[in-house]
Amino acid sequence: MNISSRAVDDLIRIATAGGGFRVDATVHTLDNLIRIAAAAGAKGSRVTVVGASIHGTDSLVRIAAAGNGAVEFVD
Repeated sequence: MNISSRAVDDLIRIATAGGGFRVDATVHTLDNLIRIAAAAGAKGSRVTVVGASIHGTDSLVRIAAAGNGAVEFVD
């Protein structure tokens, strides 16, 4: 199973526990990506958002701000 396909609450739990992972921006909503990023930022976990180019700059800024340095964007 691809970790990105797990339920959002599971990804938040993993990030809160300190686990880093890749998450697919085409699978999750903007609001859920922000929630995941915030959980990673609170713990210092690393989350890589793949497929990030589907979101505009303002959306990526919101995700990045929520992650407080814990988010990386790739395509």
